[in-house]
Amino acid sequence: MFKKVLVANRSAVAARVLRTLDKMGVASIAVYSEADAGAPYLARAGEAHCIGPGPARESYLDGKKIVELARKLGVDAIHPGYGFLSENAAFARQVHEAGIAFIGPNAGLIDAMGHKTRARELMMGHGMPMNAGSGVLPADEAAVAAAAERIGYPVLVKPAAGGGGIGMIAARDAKQLAAAVTQAQSMAMRGFGNGEVYLERLIERPRHIEIQVLGDRHGRVRHIFERDCSVQRRHQKVIEEATAPGMPREKVTALCERVAEMMAAIGYDNIGTIEMLMGDDGSFSFLEMNTRLQVEHGVTEEVTGIDLVEAQIRSAAGEALDTFLPAAIEPSGHAIQARVYAEDPVRFFPSPGPLKTFRPPRGEGIRVETGYAEGGTVTPNYDPLLAKVIARGATRNEAIARLEAALEAFTVEGLKSNIPALLRILRHEPFRAGAVHTGLLAEAQAT
Repeated sequence: MFKKVLVANRSAVAARVLRTLDKMGVASIAVYSEADAGAPYLARAGEAHCIGPGPARESYLDGKKIVELARKLGVDAIHPGYGFLSENAAFARQVHEAGIAFIGPNAGLIDAMGHKTRARELMMGHGMPMNAGSGVLPADEAAVAAAAERIGYPVLVKPAAGGGGIGMIAARDAKQLAAAVTQAQSMAMRGFGNGEVYLERLIERPRHIEIQVLGDRHGRVRHIFERDCSVQRRHQKVIEEATAPGMPREKVTALCERVAEMMAAIGYDNIGTIEMLMGDDGSFSFLEMNTRLQVEHGVTEEVTGIDLVEAQIRSAAGEALDTFLPAAIEPSGHAIQARVYAEDPVRFFPSPGPLKTFRPPRGEGIRVETGYAEGGTVTPNYDPLLAKVIARGATRNEAIARLEAALEAFTVEGLKSNIPALLRILRHEPFRAGAVHTGLLAEAQAT
């Protein structure tokens, strides 16, 4: 097992990883930008080091600086958390070349899955169900129009080198297509430094289902069931739950097992998530793969009892899955997570500012992951996620009731939060009935 691990991230995810390292008895190092000096997560680490100014490009995204610090401190491994450098293949290679373990899949797999059209081709070759789509679009407008005609309108223009909903624009006819491609290319270049885009057939009102997988360095991959992440704003998740409501267990378990077999065939060797869309007819199609720990991993932990952070650390250290995972994994009960953001609850624009009052909820079946404390400040430098509130219950209804009560008790003053929007969706009858889809939040807002 590693003796010393550097956590190359901040806030809630840094606190989450540091907590598991402490439980495992592994020495930990936290890093922080000048904007995060004094942040609560730093107290969890054995030592903490400043890595630069507030802007992420000068601190958390400076892989060279992080690796140099890790070498200087004699670190065995680096945990990238999620976001920032977690899916950066060049960073993973830098870490490996420095003689340090990267707690995640190998750089070749990150590369393969990081480019969406190449990932589609790879997974299609292993039998993954796939929605109609194109390769990277050429500069020729006539060829782009022909690709859209082959797929069939409506289509979705998507960045090939990034995710998170950035740069995804729908086009319902040829008239909208050219403008959508130009806009998506511009957003992709700003967001990912790569303006390549491609087309997929737009599935109306789909469910967003993801499958948690874990591989080891010995050729074994297991699934740890599924999550439903359908409740979104601007293609970004806000409520996630495990297991997916209203789905026959036999069908979803068979899909999870099939996905695990595919990932073993490509040699996947650490934690990852296959994201899929489910249409009205119950058919599944591959969306993308995230080669990292997910923001919503906690709901899977709550229904399986598996510490996914510990599992990915043990896998990265060379341990075989069978030595630290139960022989049989079965989900029990239900867990649901709400992402509490510092943002306007109607238009969902970021709302940075001081946390004059910040009192997260407590109670039976409630788990809160946060990187903030009262008196702190949410800066415009980073994602405005304040906290993740996870509720667990014996049934979905019990979990929803506990989450609703927890959000009602969550006191945030000094800036705006999206708690009113979260409560609105939890009280929306179609959501309570399990009739979830990616447009549900907008529908709830309109009622």
